[in-house]
Amino acid sequence: MVSTPELIWDLKAELAEGPVWDAARRCVWFVDIKGRTLNRYGVDDGGKQSWSAPDQIGFALPASDGSLICGVHGGLYRFDVGTGAFSLLQPVEEDRPQNRLNDGFVAPDGSLWFGSMDDSEQQKTGALYRWAAGQLTLMDDGYGVSNGPALSPDGRVLYHHDTLDKAVYAFDHADGAITNKRLFATTAEGYADGPSVDSAGVLHVGLFGGWGVGRYGHDGQYLGKIAFPVSAVTKAAFGDDDLKTLYCTTAWLGQDAQTRATQPMAGGLFRVRVDTPGLPQNQIRLT
Repeated sequence: MVSTPELIWDLKAELAEGPVWDAARRCVWFVDIKGRTLNRYGVDDGGKQSWSAPDQIGFALPASDGSLICGVHGGLYRFDVGTGAFSLLQPVEEDRPQNRLNDGFVAPDGSLWFGSMDDSEQQKTGALYRWAAGQLTLMDDGYGVSNGPALSPDGRVLYHHDTLDKAVYAFDHADGAITNKRLFATTAEGYADGPSVDSAGVLHVGLFGGWGVGRYGHDGQYLGKIAFPVSAVTKAAFGDDDLKTLYCTTAWLGQDAQTRATQPMAGGLFRVRVDTPGLPQNQIRLT
């Protein structure tokens, strides 16, 4: 049983992305990449806050010291939740100024995985990185629009997308290393955007232009989708105490005025209840 998606913040973001559940603060963090904002939604009181980022911001993920680590054009930044200040931690891709950072994930060992992409979405200059205890490692290269990654519940399979190709790739994963890259699935409805995995190993993929969240079994079989009233769902993340609520970001990027008029809720934050819980959100280990 899946509930009907509910609009909980009519933000009208051009490109909302990266929802993440913060259990300690009982809130959902997410970004508007093109609007250059970090946003917080309080699940108990419906409170809404936004902060301006230094540049285009692709993700914001919780760290062990209570801060958020954010992927901003040019590098990783630390966001101090108390003061609202951003500070540069790690320059990234100084040799690829046309790129920006776009989506990230925290592994159970506290390492941060994230991708980059050509901001014009024309060239395959994007890459996949792992950042652990201050050490940045290039893990894979040659992406058009990187999204993810996400890990299977047993940690043995890492999923990462090239949205430009509608492709979901799988790797064997062990001890922070990835091997055996292979095509796991190709989206037939829309483009494969941000992924999350539930506790049963089902991959939930935001479908940009596909009007929902696609579900894929551990063998790559398409299991159907959770339908949405807007065409571009960018990512779904599991939250709430039972991890059975999907918090979903959406976008109106690329839509003309006529199309936007038919999708007035595009760019909003949604939630939908599901039967199978997700996996707990990990924190980035800083030392």
